[in-house]
Amino acid sequence: MTATNQLRFRQLAADTFAMVVFCFISGMLIEIFISGMTFHQSLASRLVSIPVNIAIAMPYGVFRDWMLRQSNKISSNTLSKKIADMLAYVLFQSPVYALILLFVGASPEQIITSVLSNAVVSCGLGVLYGTFLDLCRRWFRVAAYQESQEVVETTAA
Repeated sequence: MTATNQLRFRQLAADTFAMVVFCFISGMLIEIFISGMTFHQSLASRLVSIPVNIAIAMPYGVFRDWMLRQSNKISSNTLSKKIADMLAYVLFQSPVYALILLFVGASPEQIITSVLSNAVVSCGLGVLYGTFLDLCRRWFRVAAYQESQEVVETTAA
């Protein structure tokens, strides 16, 4: 396996681990304590979300990295990174979340409440998830988003 393939595999593993763990815990807390879903509804939602989160983990990671690179062009300060993390999370996760809730049979009122609550809470969750994702990438020995992009571009050249 080439160095580039190893990097991509480790990033896929890190992104998938982070997405599944973070979304399971945060989603269940929001659904039960804010949206009023029952434990069983929330558990069904979280179980359905696992394969979805596996499928979207890498695309989200790529989207987030792109958002971070764009914000870095404007400003490289910590606040800019936090705003990019927040926007990436809200913009990417809200439509996915609504579809999951629809699939598990949540009522239209529950879906609207959950998605809107999640969008508001996601302002903070996006920053927390970005921090957690960076931590998972370190655990899986994946370079930071800027460094990993440079490695991929250098290797491809």
